[in-house]
Amino acid sequence: MQICKHTIRHFPKRIQAGINWTQVGGLRIYIYFMLFRILANQNTFSLMQKKIIYILFLGMAFLLIYCNRPAERAVDGATEYLNLNDTVDYIGMQTCRSCHQNVYETYIHTGMGQSFDHATKTKSAAKFDKHAIVYDPDSDFYYKPYWEDSTLYIKEFRLENGDTTHSRTEQISYVIGSGQHTNSHLIDENGYVYQAPITFYTQDGKWDMAPGFEGGANSRFSRIIATECMTCHNHLPDHVAGSENKYKAVPRGIECERCHGPGELHVKEKLAGNIIDTSKYVDYSIVNPANLPVELEVDICQRCHLQGTAVLNEDKTFFDFRPGMKLNEVMNVFLPRYTNAHDKFIMASQADRMRLSKCFTIGKLSCTTCHNPHYSIKATAVENYNNACMDCHQKAEETLCTAPQAERVAVQDNCVSCHMPKSGSIDIPHVRITDHFIGKPVEETEKNEIARFIGLECLTKENPSPLEMARGYIALYEKFVPEAQMLDSAGYYLQQDQSAGEERFRTQVHYYFTKKQYPPILSIAADKTPASQTDAWTAYRIGEAYAKSNQIDRALGFYQKAVELSPYNLDFQNKLGTAYLQQQDLAKARQTFEFILSENSKQVPALNNIGYIYLLEGKTEQAYPYFDKALALDPDYELAMLNKVGYLVFKKEYATAKKWLNKILKKNPDNQKAKQMLGQLNAL
Repeated sequence: MQICKHTIRHFPKRIQAGINWTQVGGLRIYIYFMLFRILANQNTFSLMQKKIIYILFLGMAFLLIYCNRPAERAVDGATEYLNLNDTVDYIGMQTCRSCHQNVYETYIHTGMGQSFDHATKTKSAAKFDKHAIVYDPDSDFYYKPYWEDSTLYIKEFRLENGDTTHSRTEQISYVIGSGQHTNSHLIDENGYVYQAPITFYTQDGKWDMAPGFEGGANSRFSRIIATECMTCHNHLPDHVAGSENKYKAVPRGIECERCHGPGELHVKEKLAGNIIDTSKYVDYSIVNPANLPVELEVDICQRCHLQGTAVLNEDKTFFDFRPGMKLNEVMNVFLPRYTNAHDKFIMASQADRMRLSKCFTIGKLSCTTCHNPHYSIKATAVENYNNACMDCHQKAEETLCTAPQAERVAVQDNCVSCHMPKSGSIDIPHVRITDHFIGKPVEETEKNEIARFIGLECLTKENPSPLEMARGYIALYEKFVPEAQMLDSAGYYLQQDQSAGEERFRTQVHYYFTKKQYPPILSIAADKTPASQTDAWTAYRIGEAYAKSNQIDRALGFYQKAVELSPYNLDFQNKLGTAYLQQQDLAKARQTFEFILSENSKQVPALNNIGYIYLLEGKTEQAYPYFDKALALDPDYELAMLNKVGYLVFKKEYATAKKWLNKILKKNPDNQKAKQMLGQLNAL
């Protein structure tokens, strides 16, 4: 069929999608037969020439008949899918449901179908008993989740000698996670989405700090849920351009089009009566992963089930990948490799673990060999997985199992229990997941060997460029492994890179910024102007380099450009407002901080900075409430504490001022400003 299809490549795509290949093949054979008869009756051909023509026509007829046989899996058909065009829109799962109700009814019970929803008692898998309190010893905060009527809240509080000295309550808008392993909790502040600091771990039935919040990394209610996170744990939200984490609308779970691609064209074709018999032919108006080459099918799955260090290509976003594309057209994904790391894998690494398996490298295994994405794993019988194993091993006439009979009976001949055992992940506590590396059981002595870092591997491209490797190491350092050797490796690959252009420049800026080496940034950006920048983060980093070098005039222009490109990045806005402050342009500074608070009234730096502006203007009584609001949200915010001390000194409340200074120094003994102020007060 592929050969036939390519012969009419010049046909309009819409016509190609609706061609009945059996009829086309029959028509062509008839035309060729009639042409043969005409030629055969011509006296201008010798007998030998007629025989050659006859043989050629027979061969063409054979190819036509062969081409009309439906292929089990397309070889290069991915490039022919019409809904890969970026003019084709997404239409939503409810539209799909109108024709595929039976698929919808089973899919909504899968982990993907239940991955994200509003915070309701129905959605939540958590327990809310007297044990539902979490204490973080590193930050000295307690957290208590509770329902008030039908609304879920998380209360943060601090105790000193039995008294509550701090209390902050946040309403939970969304629950993320199907409940098979976890329920995490998200806060929506005027469209800005953040993660709450505690998670319910279903398998252990307990609350604890959310992944990445433990061990002194508690960012409380300020961890942004950016598009990388949102587009894996959910469908495609209506993201506000120029922001990191603001959304106009958020769907309720992963929908059909994440695996099948946008459905607008498919719906139009069906409504127009263009129906394809998909048991025989490929419907090119929408992607069916089963018809893709294995690598492209797996790319759909590993878009989210390959949780490594994702690095977007230049000018790409996490919304740009569509089923049927190669993942590396949009991003590359890197994973650190370790020696003897038999059980050192992260939770969403199923695709990587499978690809390391012999069953994948020499067989025809793909994700859908064992999993039907339309059915929950809870509703899938064990025999389904065993049959997938036996389908290959019986054909190979291998001995299916060499384990002692007693062991086989104990696990009811379940292949997965031994060859894909459950294990804890290294990135999420309190969970046990199926290891998708298919192999012989590993001896405990091997598991206990010390793992040593080997290097970073690109999982989406065989031969990544030095520049791509450099970007991978920088991202690994920032996101997961903040160790100096990662940046050393990034520097090595940057030296190997011989490319030129904007991508290299941006990567160099990013590299030096991460190393906190600002003079090299000023050197390579010496001929750059704010107007020449098209990337907000690069403009911001250059601005920071100038600010750290006390060149506020130069920094201001780059901050302004960063804000122009990303007006809803509130951190960029705060830096711009601070630069205005340093230039004593109080009007523009106030306007910037007020914009931040109009977007999110709980932005602590902006509250503190507006209070500081009032202090500079001599409006002391108007300043004080802003410091109190900031400290009510973050009782450890040192700048607000110091500003409050300044107010107390102005009011001659020296004893209270000393208490606040001692509180600062208890948390941070190295705060020189607090030491100086305390010394001055003690000298009075």
